[in-house]
Amino acid sequence: MWHPEAGWRRLGAGPLSAGVWLASEGGRDVVVKRLARPSPVEDTGVNDPADVNYWRRGADVALSGAVDTTPGLRGPRVVGVEEDDEGITVVHEHVAAVVHPGLWLAACLGRFAGAPLPPAPWLARGQLRSRLALVARRGGWTSLARTQAGPAAEELWRRRSQWLEVSDQLPQVSQHGDPVPANVPGRHGEDGVAVDWAHLGTAPVGADLGYLSLSTREELEPLVDAYVQALPAGLASRDQVLVGARTTAVYTALTRLDWALSRVATGDHPVESTFSHPSVSPYIRGMQRQLPHIEALLA
Repeated sequence: MWHPEAGWRRLGAGPLSAGVWLASEGGRDVVVKRLARPSPVEDTGVNDPADVNYWRRGADVALSGAVDTTPGLRGPRVVGVEEDDEGITVVHEHVAAVVHPGLWLAACLGRFAGAPLPPAPWLARGQLRSRLALVARRGGWTSLARTQAGPAAEELWRRRSQWLEVSDQLPQVSQHGDPVPANVPGRHGEDGVAVDWAHLGTAPVGADLGYLSLSTREELEPLVDAYVQALPAGLASRDQVLVGARTTAVYTALTRLDWALSRVATGDHPVESTFSHPSVSPYIRGMQRQLPHIEALLA
């Protein structure tokens, strides 16, 4: 049975990993990520190479070298990948974290949008569509429906297929899939060094940017400008980028808020009474930042 070695310091674990540790190998710091092999009958998409939640994509990225030298974003140097009956262990160099300005991160995403990726079957596709389908299976934004924002949320939910179809018609570009600042800790020249490539694939232009915007101080519009300036010439227009970013940002922000409310607003108590709860208030502020973009999608 696989187990972490003594002396490794646990860093945490994302939804697609069994654990992440900081370790030392040959006198250098490395990060060890363990991917647990799911049951072959698991039906949540983890066994589908094209699904956003494919369990071994991070290992496939490391083995392929797909992002070793890509423009805009690149991965850290891979030290080793070992597979066994229980899962896969991926080891890569430790990247010391540096705080990067949001506009610089946006430019990195713009350059990466034009990066050539191998025609691999395990590239993720339809990330936002998959996540909204999961919400639909849970009944939609049921907690948001109980708030004063319920009518607007209901109309946005009703229009989700329309905006997904619009997004499908946008240029499809390379995406990291989870480009929060914490996942771009390093820098290599003008490019960011990113970790957690479990969602690498293709998406509508601007989608990665919309996701990033939920974690930066900068508002979406200046981020769009920085992204567009860094895009390869002729890949997409500013309007196309704004639509892709806006759709991802709004639908992700409202999904996060609904999830936060559902965990706190239980029983018959008014949902609004939970807005100041520390588990909810950050998502309220996130939704408030999206108000002009919500209005744009409802127009």
